[in-house]
Amino acid sequence: EATNKISVEDNIVIRRSADYHPPIWDYDYVQSLRNDFDESYKERSSKLKEDVRMMFENVVDPLEKLELIDTIQRLGLSYHFGDEIKKTLKNISIDRSSTVASNKDNLYATALEFRLLRQHGYKVNQDVFACFMDEVGDIKASHNQDCKGLLNLYEASYHLLEGETMLENARKLAAKLLKQCLKVNNDHQYLWMLVEHALVLPLHWRMPRLEARWFIDVYEKKKDKNPIILELAILDYNIVQSMHQDDLRYASTWWKELGLGKTLSFARDRLMENFLWSVGMINTPQDGKGRRFQTKVNALITVIDDVYDVYGTLDELELFTDVVER
Repeated sequence: EATNKISVEDNIVIRRSADYHPPIWDYDYVQSLRNDFDESYKERSSKLKEDVRMMFENVVDPLEKLELIDTIQRLGLSYHFGDEIKKTLKNISIDRSSTVASNKDNLYATALEFRLLRQHGYKVNQDVFACFMDEVGDIKASHNQDCKGLLNLYEASYHLLEGETMLENARKLAAKLLKQCLKVNNDHQYLWMLVEHALVLPLHWRMPRLEARWFIDVYEKKKDKNPIILELAILDYNIVQSMHQDDLRYASTWWKELGLGKTLSFARDRLMENFLWSVGMINTPQDGKGRRFQTKVNALITVIDDVYDVYGTLDELELFTDVVER
């Protein structure tokens, strides 16, 4: 850290400086951000959403319904189909004897159902995985090359509750076996990309909007992809991006008018990063007001953090703290 000496009434005050670099996203550039997704695209999107709603009505097989929900969620479309997802999972949770979990040999189906039900607040016992474990607690050898099943077991394990040691152990075992899958099985590009992605960071820990952007490209490579869902995902992503650009331009104008970025030159001028932070916290597209407010809070927190950690003296910080507390 660099230091600066400032004379205040013959007293030398040594200021620290973190030498933060100026932002690469300047005001004019942010204000220029636009895309061309206008009302005509929104009309097409509305038509596609109705087509997807019909899929929820027409799909009968419980596993296919779970796969539909999983795909929609990963593509960032679930906020359009909240009622359909809620109804489907409720029916599955009520009559689990006739659902995919009743198939004791299908690790993939059991893990997918477990993950989606847990994600949406339903109680599911970890014992549903007991039939896939041997007497010493390892995954049965018959599933060691079931990359699809192991991937979903690995993802499901991140929804464990405190004390669920079976899932903790299953995560470690599944991760080890998945790494072996990557070495010997790259014939299925779609599955291979999902496995590699999950081992870097599990789905449960990822930022939904960034995950949606990544998954659109991956889903496009899937041989049996649904073209209606894919088209909707691409349209919706760009429509939501346009909404985010509106939010960002608003926040950029507020930040420029506030002037803290220039007045407090010792602090981080990081509006774009703070906006991305708010998108991660409030990812539902319709909650733009919340994102705008959260961006302001994030920006002020960043400045105050630098006042304390970098610039202020002890006496100044005590006075500042007293003012804030009052």
